[in-house]
Amino acid sequence: MKICFFGSSLVSSYWNGAATYYRGMLKEIAALGHDVTFFEPDAFERQAHRDIDDPDWAKVVVYAATPDGWRSSLEEAARSADMLVKASGVGVFDRELENAVAEIPSNAMRIYWDVDAPATLESVADNPDHHLRHAIRSYDMVLTYGGGDAVVSAYRGIGARDCVPIYNALDPATHFPAPPNAHFTCDLSLLANRLPDREQRVERFFIDVACRLPDKTFVLGGSGWDSKNTPANLHKVGHVGTGDHNAFFGSALATLNVNRDSMARYGFSPPTRVFEAIGAGACLITDQWDGIDHFLEPDREVLVAASGAEVAEHLAALRLDRAQAIAARARARILSHHTYRQRARQFNDLFAASSSRIEAAE
Repeated sequence: MKICFFGSSLVSSYWNGAATYYRGMLKEIAALGHDVTFFEPDAFERQAHRDIDDPDWAKVVVYAATPDGWRSSLEEAARSADMLVKASGVGVFDRELENAVAEIPSNAMRIYWDVDAPATLESVADNPDHHLRHAIRSYDMVLTYGGGDAVVSAYRGIGARDCVPIYNALDPATHFPAPPNAHFTCDLSLLANRLPDREQRVERFFIDVACRLPDKTFVLGGSGWDSKNTPANLHKVGHVGTGDHNAFFGSALATLNVNRDSMARYGFSPPTRVFEAIGAGACLITDQWDGIDHFLEPDREVLVAASGAEVAEHLAALRLDRAQAIAARARARILSHHTYRQRARQFNDLFAASSSRIEAAE
């Protein structure tokens, strides 16, 4: 099957948290025998901040971030694809692409792959005239990387033919235990870009914790935090490329996951950072959200905190031997049940079943 995939970027993680998901999923989908072409715009300085070369398992097409750029790329893809995929959050011309993929003449199956379904659905709910209310009916399937039953029901409620979560996962070839790096050494780390619907939760679950525990050390990675006022025991390291993720996560006693507001409300939305950190051998503390126990067992494989105060309690009580035991159990669980190889097989099974239904309907 020839898959033409329109997403934010495969080759750059700069302001692009979905890169790990795209790479893990598409590499394993290609390993099952599919031909993958990834179309991405030349936008947001991502090409200047590439952190991988073009992979041998996918063709990468970088198009100009202009109306002519996306149109010519989509026309090229529509002529040859067996499956056209439009991912959410490309960042430029999303509305235009989503409408065009739904309407362009093609024999390809059309898939809308939402890498931030809670945010998308809240935007749709707030706008009775949102373009997806009409366009989504022309897609054969919606795939999401999180959200569980709440997301499935919401998508079906606006007319999606079907909606299936294909959750984030671990690629053990890219995220694995590595020697610590003194630049990242601390008691608690957090890797998260500064975004409006995450900042307040980062303040409550991380920055306030650093204020509560002045004898502990904290490292904050991610873009956009330079101007943020933080306590002296919190060190900001800026953008951390994927090549440094393993050292980043492996250099702290524990690392923190903080979901964005919408992801926390919908639940069942583990971000890529959860699997990256655990793959790198980190002891994970996460904010509380419904569905965490679907992926990890609280207290044995992950520490769960409903507030900044609970993060501080976990960290104050955490000793190295317990952190290492939690990390080891979590990594064993993820390797057994939540790898991209397993997710790719799920995708393959879905495609086979969907193809049969579409052929029968025709």
